Amino acid sequence: MLTLGVDLASADERTAVALLDWSGGGAAVRDLRLGVSDDDLLKAVHGVDKAGLDCPLGWPDAFVDFVVAQRQGRLGPVAADAAWRRGLAYRLTDQVVRAETGVNPLSVSADRIAYVAFRCANLLAHLGVEDRSGDGALVEVYPAATLRRWGLTHRGYKVQGHSTLLDELLTAAPWLDLGPYGDLCRTSHDAFDAVIAGLAARAAALGRYLRPSPAQQEAARREGWIALPTGGPGDLLSEGR
Repeated sequence: MLTLGVDLASADERTAVALLDWSGGGAAVRDLRLGVSDDDLLKAVHGVDKAGLDCPLGWPDAFVDFVVAQRQGRLGPVAADAAWRRGLAYRLTDQVVRAETGVNPLSVSADRIAYVAFRCANLLAHLGVEDRSGDGALVEVYPAATLRRWGLTHRGYKVQGHSTLLDELLTAAPWLDLGPYGDLCRTSHDAFDAVIAGLAARAAALGRYLRPSPAQQEAARREGWIALPTGGPGDLLSEGR
């Protein structure tokens, strides 16, 4: 199996991709690159079994409805309390991630990550992705929440450095072979996040992630759904469900 991890940014130079080859009882990083264009991303996604994209795949339903109503001049007044604002700012999957891990995803409708989501939406259009719940070849992942699920350091590493965190990861997953990309993974948090995204994509490919319930499925299809692994790194090795 081949999985792809994508740490998407609004600009090519901060975008990283990691290609992981799952064979021989472990995983080997076969490619790890920065400065990835849309054309390169599209080719890479088409060449793997599952791609994990670190970026919101959609916007909150309430936010979309709000913008459409405002544009059409039919927005009625409401009690604009904190709960109302949260509904506009956060998707269902964001709320689930917060409840499950204590990690707060950025708001795709009220934070700068929206710039990345603009690029992502165009990529999904090129790929013909309409169902954003993760059932297809592409799934949304969140490296910080993945690290939290695995009991690894998940806060502050993009500012403080992540060399020690990489050592933590390799201790938890001694079967992960970084090959010639160890230095890049240690010096670039974008490259590191791409590797984590590729690991999370493997969990999704094996069905070892928190899936949306039947009541959550329709929202997940429209808004996107973050695939939170349900086991540890070692559970990524066996393909038996």
